[in-house]
Amino acid sequence: MYFDFAEQYPKLLMLLYGLIAFVVIVGGMLLLLDAVPSWFARRREQRLIAASAGGGAGGGTSVPIGRPRRGGEGLFGLFFLLPALLLLGIGLVIPALRTTVLSFMDGRSENWVGLENYRWMFSQDEIIQVLTNTLIWVILVPTVATAIGLLYAIMVDKARFEALAKSLVFMPMAISFVGASIIWRFVYAYRGGEQEQYGLLNYLVTLFGFEPQRWLQLNAPLNTLLLIVVMIWIQAGFAMVVLSAAIKAIPADIIEAARLDGVNAWQMFWRVTMPSIRPALIVVVVTISIATLKVFDIVRTMTNGNYDTGVIANEMYNQAFRYGQNGYGSALAVFLFVLVIPIVIYQIRNLRKQREV
Repeated sequence: MYFDFAEQYPKLLMLLYGLIAFVVIVGGMLLLLDAVPSWFARRREQRLIAASAGGGAGGGTSVPIGRPRRGGEGLFGLFFLLPALLLLGIGLVIPALRTTVLSFMDGRSENWVGLENYRWMFSQDEIIQVLTNTLIWVILVPTVATAIGLLYAIMVDKARFEALAKSLVFMPMAISFVGASIIWRFVYAYRGGEQEQYGLLNYLVTLFGFEPQRWLQLNAPLNTLLLIVVMIWIQAGFAMVVLSAAIKAIPADIIEAARLDGVNAWQMFWRVTMPSIRPALIVVVVTISIATLKVFDIVRTMTNGNYDTGVIANEMYNQAFRYGQNGYGSALAVFLFVLVIPIVIYQIRNLRKQREV
C-alpha cells in the first residue's frame, strides 16, 4: 500500500500538534501538583523556623504560633477544584439546564409548548409500553442480580477454588454492554427452514425435539425478560464481589458467639449475616438500580427498541436523534433524571447515617 506523505502531511501535522498539546497540558498539571504544594510547605516551614528563632532570642520564652492564614489555603484548594468544577459545569450542569428548557419547546426547539411534551409522554400507548418496560427492568434486575450475587458469595466463601469461581462470575463485568449484547444475540439467534441452528438456545430447544423460536420477537414482555437476562448476567458479578467482601468483613467473634448460642445456618444468615452486610447490600441495590434506569446499549444493540422492548433511554435517543423531535427526547431525558434523583438522595442519606454511626 503506497503512502503519500505529502497528502497525509496535514493530518500528521495535526497529530503532532495534539501530542504537543497533550504533553504541555499534562506536564504542566503534574508540575503544578508538585511545585505548588512544595512552595506552600516551604513557606509554612519558614514561618515555623522564624517563630522558633524569635522565641529563642527572647530568653527562652516561647512565642505562640498563630493559626495559619486560611485565605492562602482557600485559594490553594480553589485552584485545584476549579478544573473539576469547570468540567462539571460544562459537562453536566449546562446540558441539564438546556435539556430542561428544550423539554418545554416543540420538536424544532423554536416555539414554547408548555407541558405538551409531558402530556404526550403519558398519553401515547407506545411510550406507556416503554415506561412499563423500564419499570420491569428496575424491579427485576437489581433484585435478581443482587440475590444471585449474594447466594454465590455465600456458596463460594472459603471454598477451595474461591478465587477462580469468583473470577468466572465477575468476568462479564469486564465486557462492555455492547460486547455482552452481541454475545447474547448469538445465544438467541434464529435460522428459519431446515437450516441448522447456531444459536445456543435454539440449538438446545431443537435438541429436545421442540421448534426453534425467534426469541427476540416474542410477545412482550417475554422478549424484554430475555434482554433483562443480559443485564443480570453482567451485574451479578459486581454484586457478588461487593457482598463477598462485606461477608468477609464480619467480625469473627460475632460469628463464634452465634455458633455458641446454637444457631443453625438459616438463623445465621438472617440474624447475623444479613444485618452485618446491610450497608453493602444497599449500595449494591442502589448502584444496579441507577445503571438499570439508564440502560441503553443492550436494547439498542439487540432490538433497537422494536417488538415492544423499548426503554426510556433508547426512546429518548430515537426521538431526539432519529426522528428530530427534540422536545419529546428532552422530556424523556428530564423524566429519567427525575427518576434517578430519589435513589441518589436515599443513597446520600444512607451514607450520612453510616458516618454518624
